[in-house]
Amino acid sequence: MAILPDFRIREYAINQKMIEPFVENQVRDGVISYGLSSYGYDIRVADEFKIFTNVNSAVVDPKMFDPRSMVDFKGAVCVIPPNSFALAKTIEYFRIPRQVLTICVGKSTYARCGIIVNVTPFEPEWEGFVTLEISNTTPLPARIYANEGIAQVLFFESENACEVSYADRKGKYQKQRDIELPKL
Repeated sequence: MAILPDFRIREYAINQKMIEPFVENQVRDGVISYGLSSYGYDIRVADEFKIFTNVNSAVVDPKMFDPRSMVDFKGAVCVIPPNSFALAKTIEYFRIPRQVLTICVGKSTYARCGIIVNVTPFEPEWEGFVTLEISNTTPLPARIYANEGIAQVLFFESENACEVSYADRKGKYQKQRDIELPKL
């Protein structure tokens, strides 16, 4: 596997609609940067969030997730409570080619503030809006800015296409449109 440089990411984005909307350069004036970078793509967070709450004293269980443990929020700035967590989604819609795998890592601007972004790899032939997991590891409230950069996606291409893709397996998060809660 080899990491894809900017010109190859651009080719996939334009010719195969791998990223929509696609921003061909880094946008950074007065915002947390987003768009194409040297070896990746900085994704943006949309203005829809699900913030963890303990109002209903629910237990977090990945096998039987209780949606009452989340509060919906829509707005330009989301405040994540101290030592808490939120889910969000990207502005960008992805269509990953069969010979490509991605890894997503948080941006240093947020990481230096104790805000950690976790996203599982985008597997070959996965498609959809990305559900972002955003943790506030600090003892203070943390702001997340909608429509700005939140994480960077790195693209890896194999010489050979995989034998079984995410689409072949009929993955449970395929073509997701909204913020998806855990599914079994």
